[in-house]
Amino acid sequence: MHKKVARRKSKVVMEIANQKKELQLQKQQQANSNLVTVEVSAAITSKIDDDEEKFSCTSNKKLKGCTGIEKRRQRYGLLSFHQLPEYMKDNEFIVNYYRADWPLKEAFFSLFRWHNETLNVWTHLLGFVLFLGLTIANSVHFSRVADFITMFTRHFPTSASTNVSHNSEDFSVGPTKLIDLKREPQLQMEMTSPEMASTSWPFFIFLGGSMFCLLSSSICHLFSCHSQRLNLLLLQMDYAGITVMIITSFFPPIYYVFQCSPHWQLVYLIGITMMGICTIITLLTPAFSTGKYRAFRAILFMSMGFFGLIPAIHSVVVNWNDPHRNVILCHEAVMALFYITGTMFYISRIPERWKPGFFDLTGQSHQLFHVFVVLGALAHYGAAKIFLEYRGRVECEK
Repeated sequence: MHKKVARRKSKVVMEIANQKKELQLQKQQQANSNLVTVEVSAAITSKIDDDEEKFSCTSNKKLKGCTGIEKRRQRYGLLSFHQLPEYMKDNEFIVNYYRADWPLKEAFFSLFRWHNETLNVWTHLLGFVLFLGLTIANSVHFSRVADFITMFTRHFPTSASTNVSHNSEDFSVGPTKLIDLKREPQLQMEMTSPEMASTSWPFFIFLGGSMFCLLSSSICHLFSCHSQRLNLLLLQMDYAGITVMIITSFFPPIYYVFQCSPHWQLVYLIGITMMGICTIITLLTPAFSTGKYRAFRAILFMSMGFFGLIPAIHSVVVNWNDPHRNVILCHEAVMALFYITGTMFYISRIPERWKPGFFDLTGQSHQLFHVFVVLGALAHYGAAKIFLEYRGRVECEK
């Protein structure tokens, strides 16, 4: 009896031991399976990390195995407004297609890529090329080339008979008289004389100032994505360029209209130059380069422009019987209209304010502002060309 009980107990113990072994074996197999999973997961993660490191923009050494296209796509992708560093956040209504922290080389070649500054760069770069061509054409007396461009800036009648009475014979600039316009041969000799050439410098001062403004604007929009320090420097250069363009725009009309009154030349030219210097000094303050002071900057530039009303009214009174008065005033009025319209776009940030994100690439306010600046400069070029052509026909009484 006791032997049977002992056998049963022994059998039960062996079964329990076998069950324990099976459980341990199952646990071991599960552990091995988990280990394999972990190893596979680790291998996949490692592979992903290797791939990320291969195309990462954080280390130049890790980019040696990448192709040029892969590098640019990974390192120099376009960002949204919210991904930008704080110093680049200027217009929240332009949502996408930003560049940020790009090397100078990549920033330069972005001239041929689509982003939200592409047309800002090209509108003023083409304007610079246009004014460079006008400068060369006028300086080497390629009159046909220069007049071809001038033709598009003269939308108003240039005949004296369409603006004043046929009896208007006096061209009065202070105590001055108009030379008989029928003396074509003599006038042609005067236009090419050394004395005439020496008085063309105000016209070329204006062209130089316009080119400096347009080129500095293009450079600013192209390279301001490089770094915060360069961004600030280029913005200040851009504002200085606008100021220089405004100052130099005063030189042709003031110099030629008041050529018989040198004291008024000095008063007005020194006055606008001093205003320009004060404007540049003010805008060199870094805080005024931020989007918060957009309207303040526009007011400074417009105040310089409105200063021109004083010599303009003065010249109209002095030259009331000038047969070319209305033509010149029309050109200058069109110039003012273009500049003011462009400034309104600049301040209001219309149309992107109405539909954020829709005008990221084309049609945004700053692009329209650029176009109106070039148109205004061309209108002023038309007026300056008239000054240049008729400056030698005035004889001042001694």
